[in-house]
Amino acid sequence: MSLFGKLKERLFKSSTKLEEGLDAIVQEGGTAEPAAPEHDAPAPAAPAQNVATDAAVQATPPQPQREAEPQLDPQLDPQPTAQTPARPGILGRLMGRTPPDVVRRVLDDAMLEQLEELLIASDMGVDTALRVSANIAEGRFGKRLSTDEIKALLAAELARILEPVARPMPLYPKRPQVVLVVGVNGSGKTTTIGKLASQFRAAGKTVVIAAGDTFRAAAVAQLQVWGQRAGVPVLTAPEGSDPASLAFDAMTKAEAEGADLLLIDTAGRLQNRKDLMEELAKIVRVIRKKDPEAPHNTLLVLDATTGQNALSQVDIFRQIADVSGLVMTKLDGTAKGGVLVALADRFGLPIHAIGVGEQIDDLAPFDPQEFAQALTGLDAPR
Repeated sequence: MSLFGKLKERLFKSSTKLEEGLDAIVQEGGTAEPAAPEHDAPAPAAPAQNVATDAAVQATPPQPQREAEPQLDPQLDPQPTAQTPARPGILGRLMGRTPPDVVRRVLDDAMLEQLEELLIASDMGVDTALRVSANIAEGRFGKRLSTDEIKALLAAELARILEPVARPMPLYPKRPQVVLVVGVNGSGKTTTIGKLASQFRAAGKTVVIAAGDTFRAAAVAQLQVWGQRAGVPVLTAPEGSDPASLAFDAMTKAEAEGADLLLIDTAGRLQNRKDLMEELAKIVRVIRKKDPEAPHNTLLVLDATTGQNALSQVDIFRQIADVSGLVMTKLDGTAKGGVLVALADRFGLPIHAIGVGEQIDDLAPFDPQEFAQALTGLDAPR
């Protein structure tokens, strides 16, 4: 199954999901309008790229040319006359029904306020929600919009915000390239490391993993299991050892073996525990004694189910470990995904990948178009 399919199937499963909220807003104050007959419907417009204009709502493409239909016996296939209304399209005739009416609602202050509240409830945060709503309303205030039109406008605006941060983790000629993986307890660091190791190895890179969570034997054992799945060696140290010392030794060994990448796991730590954050700062200092440019990447793994708390995590970890990129996990377990938009809008840090499951291949490059369409409930791109 494609990433988009997994997002649509497993993302935002609760009744408060954004897609259903948009439907409810339009239905609440909207009125039905007859839909155009299927055979007279214009070809679908390309997705709006600039939501600052209202072309996505107002533009009507030229009518497509129809090929001449074969002449049949008039008694079998009578032609429409002025007294005979045009019939629905072929699908409508086969189904014995006409296209359903389209519900539209005027974009006024009440509707705009409901849209802002819905975006805030989807974890976009107040500032981002207000900015997104204002951009959608620009040039369209007072116009009648359908649910599908609002979804398309919202998806285009979200994709515009996310596009600049959708970048894969950069690879450098430096050997070994040191990748430090940080995050709070339970964010998914260990599984993310295993998935990254598997992907890099499949791309022909030699990878070494360092089990830097030396205080939990279970964490080391879990990382060894993922190392076996990925076919990558895992360097360990006795329980209770200094994680900074392990990181230094792992760099020495990876350099001697000519490894392309060294992925260093760290213990999960709460951003409000100063002692644990100081321990992380020590790891960074020791790594830089070995290589002043290391770590070359510092990935912060975030749990999507934490919502707005992810913003404070990014704030603190950036100060301690100079975070260079984000990985968002557990998107398959949340009814909200707007926090990813809030992170992009506020920090502008690269989003390298998102996780939508527990399998080794359930870590995919972040695609802003697919994510925005899955979040708003649009169909998969063709």
